[in-house]
Amino acid sequence: MKIKIKTIIILSCGILLTAQYAGAWSSVIRLTWNGGASDEPCIAVDSNDYIHVVWMDDSPGRMEIFYKKSTDGGSSWSAPHRLTWLSGASEFPVIVVDPSDNLHVVWSDGTPGFSEIYYKLSTDGGSSWGGARRLTWTQGRSAFPALAVGSGSRLHLVWADNSPGNYEIYYKQSTDGGVTWSAPHRLTWNSGDSDNPFLLMGSGNNVHIFWNDYTPFNWEIYSKTSTDNGSTWGSPKRLTWNSGTSGMPAAANKGGHLYLTWHDQSPGNFEIFAKASMNGGASWSPPTRLTWNSGTSGHPTIGVDSNETCHVIWHDDSVGNAELNYKKSYDNTVTWSSLTRITWNSGASLVPCLAIDSANNIHVVWTDFTPGNWEIFYKWQTGTIIK
Repeated sequence: MKIKIKTIIILSCGILLTAQYAGAWSSVIRLTWNGGASDEPCIAVDSNDYIHVVWMDDSPGRMEIFYKKSTDGGSSWSAPHRLTWLSGASEFPVIVVDPSDNLHVVWSDGTPGFSEIYYKLSTDGGSSWGGARRLTWTQGRSAFPALAVGSGSRLHLVWADNSPGNYEIYYKQSTDGGVTWSAPHRLTWNSGDSDNPFLLMGSGNNVHIFWNDYTPFNWEIYSKTSTDNGSTWGSPKRLTWNSGTSGMPAAANKGGHLYLTWHDQSPGNFEIFAKASMNGGASWSPPTRLTWNSGTSGHPTIGVDSNETCHVIWHDDSVGNAELNYKKSYDNTVTWSSLTRITWNSGASLVPCLAIDSANNIHVVWTDFTPGNWEIFYKWQTGTIIK
């Protein structure tokens, strides 16, 4: 299941924690000026509050992965740095930062003649990068990677692979910061496609995976949990029972409390929904609807701050042009604030991804057609945390 509001497949990005603010949003900063399309940005913040962004760009003639960073809270940015020079298309990058501020990037790559998962590492804050390493060797397509950092710089990786004949979810991990990786472990055996996985670290050694699944002959959201750092996994748990398509899950964790959002077509058009688990995923609250819009609301991202206030950003085309909107909840996704629109652009604003720094400033990147082709844009929100 894919939602195509433009000519790319919209994927979810890793969700980092956000905070509740009294301040206003900054003006928009454009991060790319390219001849081709710049899409699917992903953002992360390290312990120095340096901001790191990766995206895919077809300016070289095919999709490649690019990177840039800001060391002053987003006011200025480095020149773009190209991370891939492979013979196939390099797409849908994800970036994470480990406790030692090493940067880890995964993406799907067509260099072998079909899509496989590749990986790169920087141990100096993005100044230099190691070589591209292939992590999967399958008979089908390996795509939609998601990456998370656990305790002790352990890396957890999930992706979807159609080698069995339909897409299933696979998992592997590295216990030494990306130097070596375990063998792949298949997590789903379903009659329908299982794809678009989202990976979330819980409390202790808990690892949570959420994905779209067509097994009920309708796209629904499922989850699976490991309580031992990915060594073994529990049974899949179905989280939605809807008349329309439920897709693009994104989740956040605070102290073992899990918060989930997705877009859902059950009302007749795509709207944003959320639910919460106060016991590490053992049980979940009923779904709460966040939007009642005339257009398509899609690609939600969610974060939770130190006060367990939830924050969601998504794109919506109800105004005739896709723009970014924002809401927050103080009570574990039961009730939500009024909607705040955070972009007013002449072109479509899509695929938001957010991160938060140690001062609780929110940083958001997205892809935008305002310049006449797809470019990466950025803005932030600063202010005083509301206690």
